Amino acid sequence: MSNKLVSIIVVEGGAKNYLPSLLDSIKQQTYSHLEIKLIDNSLDPIFSQKILKRYPTIDIYQSQKNIFYCQALNIGIRKSKGDFILCLNDDVILDQRFIKEALSAFEIDHKIGMVSGKILRSDKLTIDSAGLFLSLWRSAKERGYGLEDKGQFEKQEYIFGVNGAVAFYRREMLENIKIESEYFDEDFRMFYEDLDVAWRAQRSGWKAYYMPRAIAYHVRGATARQGSGIDKPYGRKYLNDDLHIDLIKNRYLTLIKNESFLSFFLHLPFIYCYDLIVWGYILFFKPCMLKKLFFKLKYLKSAFKERKLVKKNLFYRRGIKLC
Repeated sequence: MSNKLVSIIVVEGGAKNYLPSLLDSIKQQTYSHLEIKLIDNSLDPIFSQKILKRYPTIDIYQSQKNIFYCQALNIGIRKSKGDFILCLNDDVILDQRFIKEALSAFEIDHKIGMVSGKILRSDKLTIDSAGLFLSLWRSAKERGYGLEDKGQFEKQEYIFGVNGAVAFYRREMLENIKIESEYFDEDFRMFYEDLDVAWRAQRSGWKAYYMPRAIAYHVRGATARQGSGIDKPYGRKYLNDDLHIDLIKNRYLTLIKNESFLSFFLHLPFIYCYDLIVWGYILFFKPCMLKKLFFKLKYLKSAFKERKLVKKNLFYRRGIKLC
């Protein structure tokens, strides 16, 4: 795959000075056929100038308003030309062989549309993600999350999806599963967008693969949590109310868009228990969020509409006509 172009999409919020370390790690990659699309969401007119002075080959899109992660990624993907798309948070550092090793996983099977490496925390000892899975209570589950890396995830294998902080995709898959013009659902803003894409892709016959030799380092929560919550468990405690609402809302949107009726009823006891805990926490500790959550109900209607579009696309690809 030495002749395949990899487009790297980086979304920068400008809140912390993580970006130079990421860009330096990209420059040091053993795979060189790359293009970098930086979505500058800092709203700082001088920020892009500073970046271009140090990294003149980067293509920067400077947003004039605050846009969220999903919209920013969509902009970057539309502007890119690569056969493969690597979506990165700005709080990530790549091992110098990350891209080369991850690309080798795509060669295993042409239906592999997503590849995850071994993502460690910034201490290089703790696992952040060894692949994304769908939990019994229908939430995103990061394999190995928070465990010490003792070599227990050294086997390369099929998984469900990839963590959104370091998400490597085949462009053909993204084009195949997009809904209208959106690869990532912009109603989500951020959170659960990686599980939504993985679930849609799995339903369309695409696969995800874990390549442990592709290593990256991630500062968990640096882009969304308050400072005291970085790399801490139970991350929702450190989110502001708006982001916490997105976290709750987007799980429901993901379920509505992707879950089958039979599977929903089979998992209903687990879903109920999970929701009991989530809503109990809100009622006792953050009751002020209830009013804001109520106004987010409008997104449920949009999710049901998108469910129909996903179903229509699935039938179309299988050659089945809908009456």
